[in-house]
Amino acid sequence: MSAATIGRFLARRALLLVPLLIIVSFLCFMLVRISGQDPVAMLAGPTATAAEIELVRTSLALDQPLWAQFLVWLGNVLQGDLGRSWLSNRPVLAELLDRAPATLELLLYGVGLGALIGIPVGLKAAQRPDGTFDQVSRFLSLLGFSTPTYWLGLVMLFVFFYLLDWAPPGMGRISLMVDPPPHITGSYLWDSLLQGRQEAAASAAAQLVLPVICIAIISAAPIIKQTRAIALEVLSSDFIRYARGQGLPARDVRRMVLRNSMVPVVTFVGTELAGLVGTTALIEYVFAWGGVGQYGLTAIIQGDFAAVQGYVLMLAVFSVLVFLVVDLAVMMLEPRAGARA
Repeated sequence: MSAATIGRFLARRALLLVPLLIIVSFLCFMLVRISGQDPVAMLAGPTATAAEIELVRTSLALDQPLWAQFLVWLGNVLQGDLGRSWLSNRPVLAELLDRAPATLELLLYGVGLGALIGIPVGLKAAQRPDGTFDQVSRFLSLLGFSTPTYWLGLVMLFVFFYLLDWAPPGMGRISLMVDPPPHITGSYLWDSLLQGRQEAAASAAAQLVLPVICIAIISAAPIIKQTRAIALEVLSSDFIRYARGQGLPARDVRRMVLRNSMVPVVTFVGTELAGLVGTTALIEYVFAWGGVGQYGLTAIIQGDFAAVQGYVLMLAVFSVLVFLVVDLAVMMLEPRAGARA
């Protein structure tokens, strides 16, 4: 694929990105404003006078019309200023960037493991529809669909930490008895490995196991179902029937099915990756992970408007970037898509 084709594709996506983010920002801004909570009263405190409350309201530009408030906020966002958390009194952008590696680590490992399990299982289930393996995989997929995320995390802790004592307690990304490694990538596991701190690496890896398995279960269920449906459609196509009629070995037929299923499967996995960011917040909350998800969920519960706006905006940007990477991957897998770009 030529660089010019990729350049045209990126230019088109950039033109769509700006209005999309503005619309998302406006919706986020309005939803926070119409939630019914008054941040000024929380910031001023219960003993504040009317004059002090009005002073806080003016300093935050909350005494202006909504459209003026939005323009002020949007202008600050374009300068990289997402405001300050009204609870921690720290810049929201700094808080999000500090916590982003923890969430990305959890999300990528979990969805990656889910895809490694879900894609082969879905492909194998499609080989013999309604067979024993197909029925078992469909049951497990349905079970994964119907299991509440929060409950799954609690059950994993109860069984593997409390009953079996196989896993460490869900109290963060590293044991409280181990000093975190100096920051390099933001991942305690990789930072420990890069600096040769074996004890910290072992502790970080142990803390990752249960939350990663939870996310893998949640992501593998829809991947199995969707991969099976895609593979069944490919298996019923004319060129696969022709290949079988010509006596091609089963291994070659499976390779053809895999090759022609990869584009929709990769697209669906990308959709899962973007959609599970919000779900990860519940897993982070259960395991006290300290990532972006836990930060956003806490901000929603406590009414920290600036943090909520920054959190939702970061989710939107992350989703756009994920779909951009997915589109590039599809162009690599399917050259005809690049020719149309």
